[in-house]
Amino acid sequence: MNGCAIINPSSSQDLKLSSLDHILVDHKHKFLYCYVPKVACTNWKRVMMVLTGTSNVTNLLEIPSHQAHSENSTVRLSQYPYKDAMKYLKTYTTFMIVRHPMERLLSAFRNKFEGNLTSSKYFQRRYGRRIIKKYRSLSSKKMRNSGKPKKPLGSDVTLNEFVQYLINEGLQSNEHWTSVYNLCHPCKINYNFIGKYEHLTEDTESILNFIDAPPVKFPMTNSAHTRSKVREYFQTLPLRYMESLYNLYKNDFLLFDYNLESVLGFDFG
Repeated sequence: MNGCAIINPSSSQDLKLSSLDHILVDHKHKFLYCYVPKVACTNWKRVMMVLTGTSNVTNLLEIPSHQAHSENSTVRLSQYPYKDAMKYLKTYTTFMIVRHPMERLLSAFRNKFEGNLTSSKYFQRRYGRRIIKKYRSLSSKKMRNSGKPKKPLGSDVTLNEFVQYLINEGLQSNEHWTSVYNLCHPCKINYNFIGKYEHLTEDTESILNFIDAPPVKFPMTNSAHTRSKVREYFQTLPLRYMESLYNLYKNDFLLFDYNLESVLGFDFG
């Protein structure tokens, strides 16, 4: 795709089988979908369950989210022998959806560190405690802990602290903030269709029509809510942090035609 030669002109086209674990397979419609967390992937996993016959619901929301994310709800391309996986990549329709990197990152932060769902509690214990311990300043710790110091709960991680963690330790620790470039390998896989979250309804309808899918009513998402918060959250960060974040997600910005003007009023590109 356009931009790949600029990003890494000497990149090998070889793919490891393990790198295909985000690509879900539907043999009936000869369809491959690369899921990206925080880009309507729960609803698209529900769609894949209907397409493959794992579920026969007509209302996708009847499929619980935990069921859509379970290991046996869909089949991943990485589960096939390498030769078969390469054949499917060449002969099946390939599809993914992308989202503005900062909007996607904020959605992950708010859902996992400001939320109180069961999955949020896991992230707060698994990542939040460590982030606070390593990146919260001593003065902030004293202000937040009156009296005897307590073990951090991980439920009050700030965006500033989370971004410091990403800048210093990279994006690979969890799929919810790993770049699309590293999840779906758009410079090594020739995707037939790349949808955008900003046009989710239209792009979903187009691809489902293209593969001749059965009638599926795709649930509406409230993307405008997160989008309206992006500038509010990220303008609290030092400019050097924003520049570092841009560089971490630079491939996504370049490949999918996004910039920081909506966040900062100007772009680093």
